[in-house]
Amino acid sequence: MAEEAYDLIVAGAGLAGFAALRALERHGLGDLRVLLVDAAPRRGDDRTWCFWERAPGPFEDLVAHRWDALDLFAHGGVAQRLAVAPYAYKMIRGGDFFDAMEAWTAARPQLERRVGRVANVRSEGDRAVVEVDGERLEATWALDATGVPHDVPAGYHRLLQHFLGWEVATDEPTFDPGVATFMDFRVPQEGGTCFVYVLPTEPHRALVEYTVFGPEVWPEEAYAERLRTYLCEVRGLGGYRIERTELGVIPMTDRPFPASRGPRVRTIGTAGGRTKASTGYTFTRAVRHAEALARGWAATGAPPALPAGRGRHGWMDAVLLRGLATGRQDGASFFARLFERNPAPRVLAFLDEDTTLPQEAVLMLGVDVPLFWRLGAEVSWSRLRAGRRASMRP
Repeated sequence: MAEEAYDLIVAGAGLAGFAALRALERHGLGDLRVLLVDAAPRRGDDRTWCFWERAPGPFEDLVAHRWDALDLFAHGGVAQRLAVAPYAYKMIRGGDFFDAMEAWTAARPQLERRVGRVANVRSEGDRAVVEVDGERLEATWALDATGVPHDVPAGYHRLLQHFLGWEVATDEPTFDPGVATFMDFRVPQEGGTCFVYVLPTEPHRALVEYTVFGPEVWPEEAYAERLRTYLCEVRGLGGYRIERTELGVIPMTDRPFPASRGPRVRTIGTAGGRTKASTGYTFTRAVRHAEALARGWAATGAPPALPAGRGRHGWMDAVLLRGLATGRQDGASFFARLFERNPAPRVLAFLDEDTTLPQEAVLMLGVDVPLFWRLGAEVSWSRLRAGRRASMRP
C-alpha cells in the first residue's frame, strides 16, 4: 500500500488505538484505509483493566468478571461494604482484549498492521507525518497514543501509580467471587498512599495488586515483600501459587495535554490526557474519548480536537494531587472518608466526572474542607504565577 493511500495512521496498538478504530467502525467510518503501528507485534497478558459502568459498554463481550459489591478497608481496619448499583465493577484481562483485537483486525483488509518504533507524529500542511524506524509515512489524519509527555510545567504536579499484581490460586476456597476489594489500606503507608486491590474470580483464585500513589517506582522485590506480608498477615493465606504477574506504572498528573499536534494529528489515550489524574483510571475515559472523536468525525468529516482534564474536575484532581504530593493530605483517610460519608454510586459518578456542581459540593463536605480550600487556593495561585512568568519570557 502506497504511503499516500492512507486515510489514517494510528500510532499505538493499545487500548486507545483499538477503542478508536472500533468506534470509527460503529459510526460508519470503517472503510477508512488505516495503518496501525506499534512497537510490538502483539501485546500480552501483562495488564488488567478495571472500571465501572451503568450499562453494557462497547467491550462488554470481553468482560471476564463483574462485581456488584465492593469492600473498602480503612487503615485502622474499619470495613465498608459498598453497594454500587446501578453500577457494576468490571474487569477485562489484557490477554483476552488483545486476542480479540488481533482477530478483529485480521478480518478487516482495509486495516494494515506494521511493527516499528514510532519516533515522531506531527502535522505538515494538510498531511499527518509519522516516522517509523526512520521511515516517513503520511496520511490524511493521525491518532497518536505514543507521545506521552513526562515533563511537569511550573504550577502542575505529577505522581506515579505503580504496582505489582499477582494472580494467586489456593487449594482451599478463600475468596468471595461476588465481592471485590476496591481499596484495602491495612498496609504500611510508607512511600506514598498504599493500598491493595483484591479481585476474586473464583473461590480459589484472585488478582491481588499492591498499589502505590507516590513519586518514585520501587524495586520489584519491595512490592513482592509487601504482597507476601499482606497475603499472610492480613488475609491469612497459609499457601498459594502465583500464576501470573503484572508490574506497571501509570502517570498521575494535572499538567495540560495537547488535544492535537497540529491540524492533522489528534492525541488519544494517556497521551491525550485520558488517564484520570487523581486515580490513575484510564479505561472509561479512553473509551469515551474514542466514542466522542468518532461521533464528531462522522458528523463533520474531521476528527475533533477534544481537550481533557480541564474545568472544575481537572481543578479538583489538581487539588488532591497537590495534597498527596506535599504530604499534607493523607490519601488513605481521604478515600475512606469520601466513601464513608457518601453513597458509593455518587462517589463513582464523581470519579467518572458525571456529577453536577451541587452534588460535588455535598461530596466535598465529607473531606477536610479547610485543607481542601487552602490547597485549591495554592493550585490557582501557582498556575497564575507560572502563567505570568511564561508571558514575561522573551
